[in-house]
Amino acid sequence: MQNESIIRNVRVADEKLTIKDIKAIIKLGLVQGNLIPTFAAAWLAIIMTNQSFLNSVPELITMILGSILIMGGSCALNNFYDQDIDALMPSKMNRPSVTGKIEGTSILKLAMLLIISGEIMLFMINITTGIIGFLGIFGYVVLYSVWSKRHLVSNTVIGSFPGAVPPLIGWACIDPKLSNIAWMLFIIMFAWQPAHFYALAIKRKEEYRLAGIPMLPTVKGFNRTRLGMLFWIVVLLPTPFLMTELGTVFIVLASLLNIGWLALALTGFSKGLNEEKWAMKMFIYSLNYLMLFFVMIVLVTLVQMI
Repeated sequence: MQNESIIRNVRVADEKLTIKDIKAIIKLGLVQGNLIPTFAAAWLAIIMTNQSFLNSVPELITMILGSILIMGGSCALNNFYDQDIDALMPSKMNRPSVTGKIEGTSILKLAMLLIISGEIMLFMINITTGIIGFLGIFGYVVLYSVWSKRHLVSNTVIGSFPGAVPPLIGWACIDPKLSNIAWMLFIIMFAWQPAHFYALAIKRKEEYRLAGIPMLPTVKGFNRTRLGMLFWIVVLLPTPFLMTELGTVFIVLASLLNIGWLALALTGFSKGLNEEKWAMKMFIYSLNYLMLFFVMIVLVTLVQMI
């Protein structure tokens, strides 16, 4: 019902606008992917602070809905601002924000409706959750989309800060004090992002060149990019050992995930390498890495409770 009311508020430039178009505007796939670390962090906060899961359900539901709204709204603003460069990139030129199926003013209205609604929900939980949500919005829209994406080679690293906010939102809805574990989850998600997005940028480097976006593979080349990816994967290696509260099983499994990614990264330095093929392997591994890591957190702690 809430989705239907939002869609009715969008002024459409084309009668054929579909639910699929709305999903593209709010980047639903990206939003869904971020819900896994958000929920996992909230779950972990419940376990680590010895709270009742059932008693925490209202906060969890409110947090998840609020997170969906602010992330979807932020992505809609990103689509609005990037209409000019998206029109130059084959992988993005069919977005409804580019084709005109939804007008720019309507995108703005939708984005603000989602963001304001989401922030209200997060502040209803506690002030810390609302502030972290706002910082995530500001970081993604202003620091990344408006400022760094078009001007700095370090845009991916800068964008990793707001991209690592979801676990903090999840934890803060249960425990506003944000323990060391919460910050470790933030660091892990932050370090994960450059290697993940550089892999995709290698495949799309010519698109970024056409659009004038200074992505690392486009500006510095493949050799520099694979070194950067290796660096961030190495940063991840010690992180399981800084989360000893989760137990030996978690440390072993998380370390195996890290070693597997490191091994794949090192194959990028072999002779006769197919750069794009290797980059896509890295991209796919990174997607599975994030999902497995945070699902593993839930499962390991769940087993410990039994």
